[in-house]
Amino acid sequence: MDREKQKVLLVICLLGLTNIVLLSLTLNADEMTHKFKNPSFSGVGTSSHYLTIENQEFNRKEAIREEIKAYTEDLEREAENTTLARFIRNLESRIYAQLSRQLVDSLFGETASDFGTLELEGNTIEYRVEDDKVTLIITDEEGNTTEITVPLGSFTF
Repeated sequence: MDREKQKVLLVICLLGLTNIVLLSLTLNADEMTHKFKNPSFSGVGTSSHYLTIENQEFNRKEAIREEIKAYTEDLEREAENTTLARFIRNLESRIYAQLSRQLVDSLFGETASDFGTLELEGNTIEYRVEDDKVTLIITDEEGNTTEITVPLGSFTF
């Protein structure tokens, strides 16, 4: 039995040696060369590579800016369109219309007065009727004045 094991071992060793010899004859080798694919390392096409990177960064930042702007505009629109905001705008409009009507009645109504003063949100509106013309003097909070003179004879419908 010992002899048989030795024969099997001998056959295995011979086959292994034959494979090594045959494989070593078919091996080919060449010089290993390495080239960087990234232009930042190789220098080939570097300027266009940098330009591409710059454009990508610019476009990304611009998209973020536009998204932020759109979001803030949406928030502002939502704040302006609440029920309370619409109610306040409607109320202010009606109050200003009523004040305007009272001012017109004071100037041109049946019991018209020749002068008067109105305080509105820190602004002073003075009016005078003299010689067929109405003069309005509007003074703002900072003391700047605007004077408007309207001839009465020109109101025809």
